[in-house]
Amino acid sequence: MLFGPQEARFGKRPAPQIEDPYEVIVSISYVGVCGSDHKVSRMQVHLWMHGQRDPDGLPFVMGHEASGIVHTIGDLVTNVKPGDRVAIEPGFPCRRCNLCKSGKYNICPSVQFAAHPPTHGTLVRLFKIPGDFVYRIPDHVSLKEAVLVEPLSVAVHANRIGQTAPGKKILVLGSGTIGLLVAAVAKAFGVDAIYVADINPKKLETSRSLLGRQTFTPSLSSTPEQNDETFKSKADLSRGVDIVLECTGVESSAQTGVHALAPGGIFVQVGMGKEVQALPILAVCEKEIVVKGTFRYASGDYELALGLLASGKVDVKPLISEIVPFEKASEAWELTRRGEGIKNLIEMVPE
Repeated sequence: MLFGPQEARFGKRPAPQIEDPYEVIVSISYVGVCGSDHKVSRMQVHLWMHGQRDPDGLPFVMGHEASGIVHTIGDLVTNVKPGDRVAIEPGFPCRRCNLCKSGKYNICPSVQFAAHPPTHGTLVRLFKIPGDFVYRIPDHVSLKEAVLVEPLSVAVHANRIGQTAPGKKILVLGSGTIGLLVAAVAKAFGVDAIYVADINPKKLETSRSLLGRQTFTPSLSSTPEQNDETFKSKADLSRGVDIVLECTGVESSAQTGVHALAPGGIFVQVGMGKEVQALPILAVCEKEIVVKGTFRYASGDYELALGLLASGKVDVKPLISEIVPFEKASEAWELTRRGEGIKNLIEMVPE
């Protein structure tokens, strides 16, 4: 439980009880920590460093990427049974508003998201969740891998928003956890021409070794227009790419992405940085670029992500860096804060 900035202590809370016949209680096995390039993930490290804004919300339970074993089910749950190994989708919408009914439950105004104050997270022994937000995993998929279904679903959603498809040329800006998974999903969707950009050479080396994609290192001393020209020259793309998936949230990176798009291209903002940023709006208008936002995951994304993982079309095992025991959970946040590893896990109960 988080009591304040960098102050985590173990505590006891009442064990959850089934109160609704559609609820499930999961015995948590692993919880992921991510602080790279997605707002929901970065929030965990931010909370660790700075604490909860509202002191009345403390102590607070962290964690939103999780897997585990079904402990108890309500009388009307039919999709899982006690003992099933599951991945957890950590956002629970109202199911009643027009957005939910249209399949866009990720932007439901009443959504409750694990470890998003005031909703407590998954870094507990037992976690209660609506039964339709747990997904049984096949025997050959480990509970460690199942943790990454959550960020993989973010990548699936981004690719679906961007309409990635065979024959398209795609530029992924940022090669953190989300950027790597976005590129991996694009590859699984049949895209061959995928370019990955990052200012960190080590991350680009990881991208090349895992995905075999062409990479590009923008210069911090160059303007977005100059970086665009360099990228197009090195990639031999005079028109530019069809789709840009921006996974850093950095303003200059987004500007480079807009310039790198071919006329009629699609720009998808995946990473979140400053709340207000400037875009080269003239280029957006002149090239009739479509600018899209993306937030978490929506209807069908979790099932598709789990299918990609189960089929082997996306392999997340190489992304798992460190596994820290529950008793040393704060070390996992520190590792991530320092930028060490790709995906650090907290082990609640060994497989």
